[in-house]
Amino acid sequence: MVHREDPNGLIVITQLAHAWISGQLSRAWGNSEFGLVTPQTEVNFAAEQHDLGWLEWEREPTLNPKTGRPYTFMELPVSIHTHLWGLAGPMALVQGGRYAALLVSLHGSGLYTRRERKDGDEDAKLVREFIANSRAFEAEQTALLQDDKAYVPFLAPEVLARNRRLIAVWDFLSLLLCMNLKAPRPLERVPTANGETAITVAPLNGEGTHVSLAPWPFRESSLTLVCEGRRLPETFTDEHAMRQALCAAPPVTIKFELKPA
Repeated sequence: MVHREDPNGLIVITQLAHAWISGQLSRAWGNSEFGLVTPQTEVNFAAEQHDLGWLEWEREPTLNPKTGRPYTFMELPVSIHTHLWGLAGPMALVQGGRYAALLVSLHGSGLYTRRERKDGDEDAKLVREFIANSRAFEAEQTALLQDDKAYVPFLAPEVLARNRRLIAVWDFLSLLLCMNLKAPRPLERVPTANGETAITVAPLNGEGTHVSLAPWPFRESSLTLVCEGRRLPETFTDEHAMRQALCAAPPVTIKFELKPA
C-alpha cells in the first residue's frame, strides 16, 4: 500500500493500483530517442502486474501499530514482504505466461538483492531464501523459454536487462507520482535506443498531479494517467476497525498530467 499525503486527509493507494500506473506508463513509452518496448504485450503485462502477489493482502491490509494506519509497502515486516513477493511470479505465470512471469520475478528478486546485506540476521535469512527461490523459478522459466523460438531473441542478456530495467523505471516513476512528488527527482539509468540516460521528473503544481519530464520518453506529446485510492484521514488502534473504515472510505480518482519540460 502507498500513502499519499493530501491537504484533505491521507489517501491510500493499493500496490495493484500503483502497478496499474506502471502499466499505463509502459504502454505509452517509446520514441526515436528511447526506442521500442519488445515484446510489448508481455512487458506491458509484467509492468502492470508486478505487484500481483499483494492482491490478498490488499483486500485485508494489516495495521501498523506505530502509525495507526495500514502498513505501507516500505513498513511491512520482511517476513510478510518476501512472502507476498514470492507469490508474484507464479501468479503472473498463470495469467501472463512465462516471459511476463520471468520479468515479474526478476523485478522482485532484483529489489531484494540490494537489501540482503542491510537486514538483521533473521531478516537476512528470509531474504536469502526468497532470492534463492526466485532464482530457481527464473531458471525454470528461462529453460522453458529457450525451447520456444518465439522468445529466444528476448532472452539475450542485453534485451532481458533492458526490459528488467524498464519495469524498475516505471515502478519508481509511478511511486513518485502516487506519493505526491514535491521536488525534482532523477530517474537514473533509463534505457534508451542506444544506451542509458537520466530523466528529471519535476512537479508543476503543489498537488504533484502535473509533472514534467526531461528528456521526454513517450510517443505522444503529453500523457494522462489515472488511478483510484481511498481517503483515510483518521488513525486506528484496532485492525478490524481500520479495515471496516477502509471499506467504507470514499474512493478518490487521481489523475496525473505529464508533459515535456
